[in-house]
Amino acid sequence: MTYSGAVKVGGAADVHELTDLMVSKVAVGPMDNNSYLLRCRATGEQLLIDAASEPATLLRLIGDDGIVSVVTTHRHRDHWDALGEVVAATGARTYAGRYDAEGIEVTTDVPVDDGDTIRVGRVELTARRVVGHTPGSIVLVYDDPHGHPHVFTGDCLFPGGVGNTWKDPEAFASLILDVETKLFDVLPDETWVYPGHGKDTTLGQERPKLPEWRERGW
Repeated sequence: MTYSGAVKVGGAADVHELTDLMVSKVAVGPMDNNSYLLRCRATGEQLLIDAASEPATLLRLIGDDGIVSVVTTHRHRDHWDALGEVVAATGARTYAGRYDAEGIEVTTDVPVDDGDTIRVGRVELTARRVVGHTPGSIVLVYDDPHGHPHVFTGDCLFPGGVGNTWKDPEAFASLILDVETKLFDVLPDETWVYPGHGKDTTLGQERPKLPEWRERGW
């Protein structure tokens, strides 16, 4: 199957088939959010990133095998509006950044700190705290042992720029610094980026634009 990462609300999921992990991307809700279902190919365990909206759509994607956990990338409601219904239907554990958990109306079972490991089956994801879009945003890095890394960035990094910091220079300075030091400085150009909205990209595609982003301040 050829994965493009181009999805639309009401359309089918797009599936990225990796050696140890399957990533299903679906667009949901009025803000065209991306939700990602990760499935460990060895064990069949599943994890959902951002139960954003349309719980019926997400539960169909999850299927009868259920999920072991849901990770919320940050506190903004458009990224967790379906969380309560998804958790009620699946019994999944909830994860969120420690400093954003208080802003999420569904209880966070596992507060996540920078560098923590989150597992789905035999697959390990590393959480990195990226401050600026919100105080406790987290991105998830999958360092694929069979290829290049993959990173789920929530609203911290998109094709063409970092997340919205609402013309707050201090928040922007924090966000661009964390994105540079925790992603661009340590991961290769081939790293695949799965954002919270819109199309996918790679760090290599975005790296040349970093000076422009710093200059414009957003």
